[in-house]
Amino acid sequence: MSELLYGIVGVITRLHNYFLTLNDQFETRFTDKTLHFLIIGALGMLLVLAIHPLFTWLAKNDHTIAITFLYVFTVILVIVFAIEIGQGVSGSGNMDFADIMYGVVGFLAFFLLFAIARAIYKLVRGMLK
Repeated sequence: MSELLYGIVGVITRLHNYFLTLNDQFETRFTDKTLHFLIIGALGMLLVLAIHPLFTWLAKNDHTIAITFLYVFTVILVIVFAIEIGQGVSGSGNMDFADIMYGVVGFLAFFLLFAIARAIYKLVRGMLK
């Protein structure tokens, strides 16, 4: 787990240094805070432009459960990573990638059961009408 986090931190550090180098090369004199504002803002907008058409299509085609799944799945990923990082920093547990995987698979299993129950409910309701 710690190797994965160190790898992620390494990639982020290289990107950070690259943007600082560009800042110096073009003599823009942006502060670190301004660079964060610009880069994270642009990254966020790229994600919006990529994801919005998908969510619009899903909503128009009555797939709102897929939107719910994608949103909750993203939140679950953030939560399980935060828990593991918190354990590593505080020493309150073992920071372990397997814990992340088990947590995510647990959510997927519970969601699958929910989806099956929902499909059965919709099928029975449709047959009764």
